[in-house]
Amino acid sequence: MKTINDFNFENKKALIRVDFNVPLNEAFQVTDATRIQSAKPTIIKVLEDGGSCVLMSHLGRPKGVQDAFSLKHIVSKVSEIIGVEVTFVSDCIGEKAEAAAANLQPGKILLLENLRFYDEETAGDRAFAEQLSKLGDVYVNDAFGTAHRAHASTTVVADFFPNNKCFGSLLAKEIESIDKVMKTGEKPVCAILGGAKVSSKITIIDNILDKIDHLIIGGGMTFTFIKAQGGQIGDSLVEDDKLDLANEILAKAKAKNVAVHLPVDAVIANAFSNEAQTNTCAVNEIPNGWMGLDVGPETEALFADVVKASKTILWNGPLGVFELPNFAKGTIALGYAIAEATNNGAFSLVGGGDSVAAVKQFGFEDKVSYVSTGGGAMLESLEGKTLPGIAAILQA
Repeated sequence: MKTINDFNFENKKALIRVDFNVPLNEAFQVTDATRIQSAKPTIIKVLEDGGSCVLMSHLGRPKGVQDAFSLKHIVSKVSEIIGVEVTFVSDCIGEKAEAAAANLQPGKILLLENLRFYDEETAGDRAFAEQLSKLGDVYVNDAFGTAHRAHASTTVVADFFPNNKCFGSLLAKEIESIDKVMKTGEKPVCAILGGAKVSSKITIIDNILDKIDHLIIGGGMTFTFIKAQGGQIGDSLVEDDKLDLANEILAKAKAKNVAVHLPVDAVIANAFSNEAQTNTCAVNEIPNGWMGLDVGPETEALFADVVKASKTILWNGPLGVFELPNFAKGTIALGYAIAEATNNGAFSLVGGGDSVAAVKQFGFEDKVSYVSTGGGAMLESLEGKTLPGIAAILQA
């Protein structure tokens, strides 16, 4: 696996695909700069070698050229985070972009305009990719968040750099972290899957059962499993057409000697609201008119014991409706258990939008081994799919 550490960028222009698809407020200010911060090590490495950086990214889903989606809005924030003044060019291909790249001196950074102002980007257009390729000497993909898309800037452009392409440090870390869970993880390996629906996680479960020792199930999909086993779940979220599937998963896990841990108690409410009346009961004895919105204290303790005994931990999905403070306790307790296990030498990987949001919200970001930056890309990796953006760098 070639990374930026295998290259010396002295007097070279690195064409770097970054993921600067960051949230902006109404004043076009960046409200979460995590993705910019994540790209910093790659950019600094190139500059310190004596090279220059041509950065390309998308922002949002524009329909043609739209000022609201211009990357000019983030130039000052990128300059501030990297610590080097960034030059902006109002196109990503053509004469204007080529001139700006040609004039770029070592130690300098150029940010191209939004790639998705051209439909050719998402179409994976070869001619568009070739025009992008004229802007650099070495192609670096550091955008894990878009590695599952076969777009011009993430995949096709690599064809024009047969011997001069590599992974940036962020993308390399993502690959290594997923490999630690899926291939090289020290046993016991524990996967925690939460979220609303079994149907959205079935391919992940199928793919990881051969690689894990423990499977913890939480979130809304709990109740499909509980109902499948004959439990009473009241008005809890359920996929009635997936009851047989839930039982099949349990049977497969048993055949592969994977211990499945389902909640034993639940925090229930009489409405989906933080102001609702609440109670705690056995997870398979939820009365009609009530719904499970979090795990109960017995489950918190049970899951914590499993997590703390594990050496490799994957967390994808919260245990309850953590956005409502009254139903966040189970997710927070799990975060503490993972943090303790990590502190004691376990490797922990957190990925998937909601679990990443929970980790940030409750202050666990620096207490786990790695927080993935790519929701869809991470999920497809766990499903066993080869991501086009990664395959393009690995191909000779």
